[in-house]
Formats: sequence, structure tokens, C-alpha cells
Amino acid sequence: MEKSDFIRDIIKEDIRTGRYGGKVHTRFPPEPNGYLHIGHAKSICLNFGIAQEFGGLCNLRFDDTNPIKEQAEYVEAIKRDIRWLGFDWGDREYYASDYFDKLYGFAVQLIRDGKAYVDDLSAEEIKEYRGTLTKPGKESPYRNRSIEENLRLFEKMRQGKFPDGSRVLRAKIDMASGNLNMRDPVMYRILHAPHHRTQDKWCIYPMYDFAHGQSDSIEGITHSICTLEFEDHRPLYDWFLEQLKIHHPRQIEFARLNLTYTVLSKRILLKLVEEGYVRGWDDPRMPTISGLRRRGYTPEAIRNFCERIGVAKSNTVVDIGLLEHCLREDLNKRAPRRMAVLRPLKLIIDNYPADRVEELEAVNNPEDPGMGTRRVPFSRILYIERDDFREIPPKKYFRLAPGREVRLKHAYIIKCVNFIKDQKSGEILEVHCTYDPETKSGEKKAGKKVKGTLHWVSAKYAIDAEVRLYEHLFSKPDPMDTEPGKDFRSNLNPHSLEVLKNCKLEPGLKDAKVGDRYQFLRLGYFCVDPDSTPEHLVFNRIETLKDTWAKIEKSQKGGSP
Repeated sequence: MEKSDFIRDIIKEDIRTGRYGGKVHTRFPPEPNGYLHIGHAKSICLNFGIAQEFGGLCNLRFDDTNPIKEQAEYVEAIKRDIRWLGFDWGDREYYASDYFDKLYGFAVQLIRDGKAYVDDLSAEEIKEYRGTLTKPGKESPYRNRSIEENLRLFEKMRQGKFPDGSRVLRAKIDMASGNLNMRDPVMYRILHAPHHRTQDKWCIYPMYDFAHGQSDSIEGITHSICTLEFEDHRPLYDWFLEQLKIHHPRQIEFARLNLTYTVLSKRILLKLVEEGYVRGWDDPRMPTISGLRRRGYTPEAIRNFCERIGVAKSNTVVDIGLLEHCLREDLNKRAPRRMAVLRPLKLIIDNYPADRVEELEAVNNPEDPGMGTRRVPFSRILYIERDDFREIPPKKYFRLAPGREVRLKHAYIIKCVNFIKDQKSGEILEVHCTYDPETKSGEKKAGKKVKGTLHWVSAKYAIDAEVRLYEHLFSKPDPMDTEPGKDFRSNLNPHSLEVLKNCKLEPGLKDAKVGDRYQFLRLGYFCVDPDSTPEHLVFNRIETLKDTWAKIEKSQKGGSP
């Protein structure tokens, strides 16, 4: 089915009328000052997706105009993330720094045309002179310098003759404009800082508003798709291109992604990393693409999420449950099923022969018969989840308790006949049961029904693993909603990570590789973490099985919630 939204409708109309010769050429322009996050994924899918749909091209262009915050590490991480999402820019990898000479020439042209001037006001004074939404700005006393003096001073800025912050180059537009962005915006500032690509060649750097449109023009971009905060910057984008009389792309703005329980500010994400609240940009609790990848998300799930939320012209907040639902939908189809016990409790089947071991057949994925079956060992002593036994069971508890019967998945029906607990602590140490040999899975004894089914692992053949259970990094849907005097840190979830060291897994998982994903029966989806080694397996819980979003969707369609 053909996709439709206001951006695609604009592009279709431009193609119909022959604007840009019917061509479509987009770009994804990240700043290399941090790792990409799920909000960037929306923009990546949109820009590369539109280019694919309309038979066009999409460039990757790094907006590397601020050397103080940029690193080559971020450049490589960004490229890695885009490729992982399934997109490729071919030979069209560009940098704003590729155009520093051309941008400087454009700035000189605007000075010669009387449209730009060197200003000696400080940053604080420029802000003060700018005015407010209800009060017009004041012209700088340096605004009417001669063209010759501006050219001379701008060249000296380039030569490094002035200290940081002492002078800027500003566009000469309108200090009384109703749009504050048009009140003589800064085009260049002095920064004596080495650049990760140009090294010490430059000590003046263009501002984003000046570099953005001209870089688009140089590359022949037709549709410059931006997030909504740049809507008020569009008149400035157009003004520069019109004054320079160069190729003029069309800027279109869409609403950025806002997600519950999530912060998508790179400034705050950097604080979380630098202040040690997370283990790095790829911490599985982070909303970065690298964090989601490490946690176990699939690129297909993220692309599906971006497609489902679509593009809109007004800002909204998306429930993180939709992202998790898209992941579960994808993993349910592709993740092999395995049995794992995270909080082990020993279970002994008293009437099962001590030296007997059975190889029971287990389905790898009921959603995909083509994935076949596997054999799992069954023996007298097993591990079950500690929560699957209660000495005094509450109401509607259908798991194991004294005198109760349950089925062991892929195996037999067992009945609890006894248990042993520590008399001092009250902790249950082991549970004793009997089994009915005529109730083997697939060979059910007539009339024998039980309400509970438990997963298990043979104690003799179990392998040990560390399992990391992740929850939302923030405890409130809006992490920025804080009490007076507090900030986002007060909403950090103290339970966002729980590490379990003594987990027991079925033996077939000993060969699991980093990045492999599984559904642990009844527990959720799990992925092998990069910290894992053959001697020490480490799994991340990607998500639990509980899908609140699916229930909401079913209810909205008129089904039972």
C-alpha cells in the first residue's frame, strides 16, 4: 500500500509540477556530538525511506561545525547505527567541513553585497540588543561599518588575530522582525579549537543556520526535511539562499519524536554517561540506537515502529508501549524458545529413577514450524522458578503448592508432596514431588487436566549464566516533570537494572553467540550481551512478555481486552 502523509504529498506535487526536474534528493544531517537515539531513527527512516520510495538519493552529511563538542568516535558510531538500521548512503558521505572554503566565500559575498557585517558586541550584549517577542531589537553600533572594513576584519578573524568571543559575523536583515531568528543572526564565531577533520586550518566556524542551507544547496538537495523546531528558522534558510542566488532546496518540517519514560536530549544523555548513571552510550537502558541494539532490539522492529507512528505537523508524545509492542511482534516470530530459570529453587521428583535421563522433544518456535524441534534433558532433580512455589498459595495461584498438581513444560504432570525450608530464615530450600509417568507431554492421560504449566531446567545439565533485568531508566512518563528545585535526575528509576548471578539455563544455550535473541519461556525476550564469554554467559532481558499495547489495540478494535 502506498504511503501517504503531508511530506510525501508535497513531494508528489513537486514531482507532478516538475519542480527540481522531478528529482528527489534528501539528506540525513547528524551532528557528530553524541550517539544517535530513537528520535534520529525516525528521521533516518523518513529521509532514506522517501528517497527509496521516489527513486531518489539520500546523502549522509555530518554537520561538523562545532569542534568543541565533536569527535571522530561519534562519526563512526553514527555510520554504524545507520547501516544497522538497514540504510546505505553509497558514496555520498559528506561533511559540512568539506564546504568550509565555499561557506567562507559565501560569507564574503554577503559582506560585499552589504548583507553581513562584523560585530564587536559580546554574546550577552547581542542577546540584550536582540529584543523580545513583544519588543523590537536594537541595531548594533557596528552594524553600519563599511564593506571594506568588514572584509578586512572578517579576514583577520580567519587569520586568528582575535580571541574567542571578541567578534562575530552577522547577517544584516531586520532588527524589528517579528521572527527573532531574522534579527541579524550570527553567521560565524571565533573558536580557537582543533577540528577532528580540518585540524587547525580554521579558527572561525559557521553557525548551523548558515551552514545548513548552503550545504543543502551545494549537494543539490531538493527536499530538506527537518524537525519542527526549525520551522521558525525556515525564513532565514530561504533568505540566505535567495541573497546568494544559488540552488534553493525546499525545507519541510515535521514533529520530532517524544517518547514516554524517555529523554531524547543529547545534552542530558551526555550527562547520564559522564556522571555515571549509565555504563556508556550503549547502555541497554539508553534510548540510543546502540543501546537498543545492545539490549536486543531488532532493526526491523525499530523501522516498523517509525512507520507506525508516521509523520505529523504537531508535537505529540508516543507511548513507549508501542515501541515495545513492535519489538515483541517481531521477536515472537523470529526468537527461538528456550527454558531458563532466573531464581532457581531445587525440585526433586521422588519417584523418578535417580540414574534416568530422558531426552524430551521441545518446539523451537510455535509461530514458525520451520524452526523445528530440539531435545532437552529431563532428570530426577530439576530447577524451577522460586516464584512458582508457595507454601500458602494466594487466591488464583495456579502454580505449585503442597498437594497441588502442575505440568512441567514438554514433560510430565507432577504433584507436590513435601518441601524443606530453613527453620531460621523461612526460605524454601527444596520442593519434593511425584510424577505421573502416563502424563508425558503429547501422550496426555485421559481426563487429566491441570491449570498450571511451569518451565524447568535439569540440575545435572544446567549451565550457569548472569542475567541483567532492565526496566525504564526513568520512573515517570515525563522525566522532565520534577518538583521545584529538582531536575531529571530525581526521576531516575533506582530499579532500572537488576543483576542475577546464579541463573540456570538449558544446556543448548552454551553455544549462544553475542547478539543472539531468545524467548525464555514465561519470562520474556533475552539477548546475549557483548560482555558474555564462553566461560561466563551474560544475557540482557530485552522485554517481558506482557504486552499492554496489544491489549489496548484489541480493545479499540472491539475485541476483549
